[in-house]
Amino acid sequence: MTAPRPWIARRLLLGAAQTAAVVLLVFALTEALPGDAAIALAGDQPDPERIAALREAMDLDRPAHERLTDWAAGLVHGDLGTSLTSGRPVGTYITDGFGPTLLLAALTLALLVPLGVGLGVLAARHEGRLADRLISSATLGTYAVPEFALGMLLVTVLALRLGWVPPTAVGYGTDLLAHPTALVIPVLVLLSRPVCSLSRLVRAGMIDALASPYTTHARRYGVPGARIRYGHALPNALAPAAQQLARTVDWLLCGVIVVEALYVIPGLGTVLMSAVAERDVPVVQGLAVVFGVTTVVLNLGADLIAHRFAPRAEVAA
Repeated sequence: MTAPRPWIARRLLLGAAQTAAVVLLVFALTEALPGDAAIALAGDQPDPERIAALREAMDLDRPAHERLTDWAAGLVHGDLGTSLTSGRPVGTYITDGFGPTLLLAALTLALLVPLGVGLGVLAARHEGRLADRLISSATLGTYAVPEFALGMLLVTVLALRLGWVPPTAVGYGTDLLAHPTALVIPVLVLLSRPVCSLSRLVRAGMIDALASPYTTHARRYGVPGARIRYGHALPNALAPAAQQLARTVDWLLCGVIVVEALYVIPGLGTVLMSAVAERDVPVVQGLAVVFGVTTVVLNLGADLIAHRFAPRAEVAA
């Protein structure tokens, strides 16, 4: 069963409006940042005349609405702008840092889906018994630990005391696949909370689905238990899980930035931190737009998937 065309059209229009709102919000927030690239480039004892000359050379002296218009017109054609500090296109910064960030996110998602769904199904199958209590207690306890605290704990135990993995990715460059041990702690930190929330959501959905009238009728008609669990109950449990997964990817965009900064991974997070420190507004704006548009697209996809699995459910549009 597919989503009705009017619903898809409304959802696409909403996605376009959200994208436009992201562009406006990003520009407004970056305009509100204290200082600018001209001050950062002028040195520790800036000369007002030098600052004025730098601002003129960088077009920072133009009205904000003119710069917004030019920037938005460039975005339509795929031009994210030019760095104020280096003169390089913003797209090259994103290309350079995209590999490590994508690798971290892809590894996290590749492990998150089977672990989260598997633990949720296992807990639901043994509801109220020892396995369910152990999984529920472990996920609740892990979820309560802040990521930075868990990261420091893992570095202390796995890297410093046991020496199994390096504490950071310093010296490995962007080819992290050649040094997989440098990814162990960052991926564990990124996995910790999403696995807990996804497994608990799948568990709750499976329990509700297995207690529903249609599964009761299926048992009466002699439908095998495995088919009821995985052919009927699991798809209904995956509808809210798909939306949770999209929210998890949103969270990963922020989490990856923090993890890359903590473990010195040369990805988009490191690029963003450097751009903020240098007041390189076009780079900050370009990265923020990429993250924002990615969030809109992921939520649109999650709504379509949820509507496909549970077409009667009310999906936010």
